[in-house]
Amino acid sequence: MALVTAPLNFGSATIHANLASALLVESALRRGEGVLASNGALQCDTGARTGRSPDDKYLEDTAGIHANIHWGKVNQPISPENFEKLKVAALAHLSAQTDIYRFDGYAGADPKFRLKVSVFTEKAWHSLFAKTLFLNAQQEELATFKSDWTIINACGLKLTDPAAFGLKTNIGIVQSLEKRTVVIVGTEYAGEMKKSIFFAMNYDLPDMGVFPMHCSCNVDRKDDANVALFFGLSGTGKTTLSADPNRDLVGDDEHGWSSTGVFNIEGGCYAKCIKLSKEGEPEIWNAIKFGSVLENVVLDAKTRVPDFDSAAKAENTRVTYPVSYIAHAKTPSVASHPKNVVFLSADAFGVLPPVSKLSPEQAMYYFLNGYTSKLAGTEAGVKEPQPNFSPCFGGPFLPRAPMVYAELLADRIRTHGANVWLLNTGWTAGPYGVGHRFKLAYTRAFVTAILNGSLAKATFETHPIFGLSIPTAVEGVPSDVLNPRNTWADKAAYDAKASELAKKFRENESKFKMSDAVIAAGPPVFVMA
Repeated sequence: MALVTAPLNFGSATIHANLASALLVESALRRGEGVLASNGALQCDTGARTGRSPDDKYLEDTAGIHANIHWGKVNQPISPENFEKLKVAALAHLSAQTDIYRFDGYAGADPKFRLKVSVFTEKAWHSLFAKTLFLNAQQEELATFKSDWTIINACGLKLTDPAAFGLKTNIGIVQSLEKRTVVIVGTEYAGEMKKSIFFAMNYDLPDMGVFPMHCSCNVDRKDDANVALFFGLSGTGKTTLSADPNRDLVGDDEHGWSSTGVFNIEGGCYAKCIKLSKEGEPEIWNAIKFGSVLENVVLDAKTRVPDFDSAAKAENTRVTYPVSYIAHAKTPSVASHPKNVVFLSADAFGVLPPVSKLSPEQAMYYFLNGYTSKLAGTEAGVKEPQPNFSPCFGGPFLPRAPMVYAELLADRIRTHGANVWLLNTGWTAGPYGVGHRFKLAYTRAFVTAILNGSLAKATFETHPIFGLSIPTAVEGVPSDVLNPRNTWADKAAYDAKASELAKKFRENESKFKMSDAVIAAGPPVFVMA
């Protein structure tokens, strides 16, 4: 529901509301915010921060929401007084600008569960980003549009005394669940806007009986009952694997699972494009055209052709485009209940099997632990892959305790009988720095076997250290790849490294109140007494 507040006051600044994409591109170019690449996309740089700033994210602590929040490193409290002070400073900064850009639209493709969102920015390209990532309101809706959530993006505000606002640095992504407002200062990284609304949906949707998910989704073009979900943190393959030429894309990052099926929360895609190639990811390659936004991508000085192999500006290069730019996108972005749920893990230890079939208890265990590796550039300060446990494969975006979301997943799997898989898109033949990442062709072969139902009928063996069921044969994949121990030259080194990761799982599980059955579904080598 919308909170009734006084209209925002931007002084004498001119507000450009809901401009067409062409006008936003024109404004960005005129203001020197970007360059038009040879493929028609608008190339922009995000400044010093080329990834999210989780240490600078705060949540207003009020009596109304305090008991519902999983407080800690992810959800850092800020007082209502400091929230209001920062909001006033951000509005004053925007009021001093000549032009402000406003976007009005929605989060949630299912009208029963959508939220209205208004975004105010000082940069035209940020408004284009919002127009691309969120669902656009229809022209006839704009005259009476009243937002449920408001984003105030004062990215150019540099605080001289951040401590006076309760901040550690001059960067702040500060959110109020009661005032339903996000204030962003000091960072131009556009992804903060999209993730702040996902955070809001993660708070609101459980109260509506909807399971919010950090996942991509696609559906078989000839069988609308064959729906698949791909859970995973940034860089693990959600966007790549869901952009399948043989399936229709529902969405690449954020979804809700209601009593009637799955719906996309967003209207666009936000794909990593380091090492992007037309041969490897043709759907994404072809989606990069006029109306899309390239972030921190190097362009040739003369031809303006993107160099997707270059990380000179950032490892976390990105492209933003509407879902409709994918040749086979599903419109509207809704689907039925999934048959297959895939957890993506980029294992930097190089020891997890490339694909495993999970029991319902294992699904709960691996969802709660959410093991993957933070990949370079996705967060400030991350220079190389780091082993990481992120609850529900989306810990940075969860306001509530992880068990809330895990129980929603368990209920959906139990009710609809979905198969659950753990897919390792990380390293094999050794850990990061020694081994290499799994070939994309192999990963796609696993996904094909999952989606056509053949993998569920395969013969499985049990991994002795993790207790995972791994297939003995998969079409298109050499058999020696299926058991990761076979890919290591030093088998004893593999056993030691696998045992090290298994122990980390057991140490991490203590954070959650798991049932005995779920605990028993973890790595058997380190079952605690």
